[in-house]
Amino acid sequence: MKKWNLIIKVGRCENCQNCVIAARDEHVGNDFPGYAAPAAAGAASPIRILRRVQGRSHMVDTTYLPVMCNHCDDAPCVRAGDGAVRKRADGIVIIDPDKARGRKDIVKSCPYKAIVWNEELQLPQTWIFDAHLLDAGWQRPRCEQSCPTGVFETVKLDDAKMAEKAGQEGLKVLQPRLGTKPRVWYSGLERWESCFIGGSVSAELKGIVECVADAVVVLYARGEKIAETVSDAFGDFRFLGLAKDSGLYRVEIGHALGKASRECELGESVYLGDVNVAQPATAVEPA
Repeated sequence: MKKWNLIIKVGRCENCQNCVIAARDEHVGNDFPGYAAPAAAGAASPIRILRRVQGRSHMVDTTYLPVMCNHCDDAPCVRAGDGAVRKRADGIVIIDPDKARGRKDIVKSCPYKAIVWNEELQLPQTWIFDAHLLDAGWQRPRCEQSCPTGVFETVKLDDAKMAEKAGQEGLKVLQPRLGTKPRVWYSGLERWESCFIGGSVSAELKGIVECVADAVVVLYARGEKIAETVSDAFGDFRFLGLAKDSGLYRVEIGHALGKASRECELGESVYLGDVNVAQPATAVEPA
């Protein structure tokens, strides 16, 4: 059977909040019997945009991550709900707006913090994949319709086809160690999960500090070469996809103007700053 899945393309999110606003517009004050009771204007939004800032000036990366109900196939909220939360055959999870009243414990059951509490109605609520619209013939939830940068992609496939698509496109889910089998997938999630080491190659020539392009930059870990790149027109270089808290790294830089090296302990992303490959006394103009 074909089931609903949502793909989120991490690098495209610009934190415009259109998806959040669209979900609020759809549900605040609007009753959809059997699907969801009216959301409260003062309650937290079930769609959130998380932000991660890496590095330091002038090499800073900001990544935004939309998060919402994952519509897990092995959903903790379904187990905790004891009949108040159901999993539909098409993959969508629904918190029953009548059976779940007073069940604040359901909020705590979600490891992704995707269930919010409606204090006015004493009701746990979440993003329902706009199931009421899909059942009426719509092909996309409002978060996708409202997004100007194409962050969201809704697909309806059987599990085998979805697994094949995930493998081909490198799609991942949040916190796979939990074993909840989410139906919300992420493209480019490594941008959110990994770190970088970067720097800027420079040289002082006739008393002026210049950017050095095309310097060969090699990254070593535990004595082994793991990556190589060259500096760009601004002298900048960056090694991406490194694991957080992965220990000691060494960067070696070579150019006709000279050589330099730096070491760093990688916790979060590191910007090494300017790395001078030529001292004033020995620097020569490049040919």
